Amino acid sequence: MSLDKGTKEEITKKFQLHEKDTGSADVQIAILTERITELTDHLKLAPKDHASRLALLKLVGQRRKLLDYLNSTDTKRYQTLITRLNLRK
Repeated sequence: MSLDKGTKEEITKKFQLHEKDTGSADVQIAILTERITELTDHLKLAPKDHASRLALLKLVGQRRKLLDYLNSTDTKRYQTLITRLNLRK
């Protein structure tokens, strides 16, 4: 259940901070959000897939940690990212 290369490149270009940025917290959070939405859609079709449910919980926790880090280091960037991704908080 991973993203294909084209989708990752598109997300990276949309959320990168500079031309060669591929690993900033913004990009990582955006990629995790896309994977979370895909897994959520999958689990609506296959509610008994417990392995995917566990993977979803791990991804949500990882995204939460990155969001907390971004909030503690650069609150303005955190707020703009939250609004761009339509996340709660």
